[in-house]
Amino acid sequence: MITRRHLLCALCAAPLAATPAFAGGPAIFAQGGIAIGGVDPVGYFTDARPVAGSAQFRLKWRSAIWHFASHDHRDMFERNPHRFAPRYGGFCAMSMSQGGVSNSIPEAWGMHEGRLYLTHSLTAIDQWRRDPAAYVAQADGHWPTVFCE
Repeated sequence: MITRRHLLCALCAAPLAATPAFAGGPAIFAQGGIAIGGVDPVGYFTDARPVAGSAQFRLKWRSAIWHFASHDHRDMFERNPHRFAPRYGGFCAMSMSQGGVSNSIPEAWGMHEGRLYLTHSLTAIDQWRRDPAAYVAQADGHWPTVFCE
């Protein structure tokens, strides 16, 4: 018997093959091994916008390379990565709220209760911002179970 979980696992398997490994915890969305497309995750908190990171200030965390705008930002992240890393491994928060997995873009971001969330489009983040608490509650119910173990 094919369950919803089996179907979801089959649908997720191909896209995740190109994304990061699962070692050390749930997956991180990292195209080419670089998290958030090279954008500094700390910049969302300090500058309230996506800030380009630099390979000069990089750090490997959870099988992904993270870029930062400065050594100070890198050090802040290293001391408390869970504070600055996007929820759901940087995968789309809207898709996660529906039990799915999709890529995200650095420009489609939002904050809720001091945490960073990314989505796959500007339209999706606009929708997410209408009721972030509800979407987060739904997504929390799916994360990380959408990744077949």
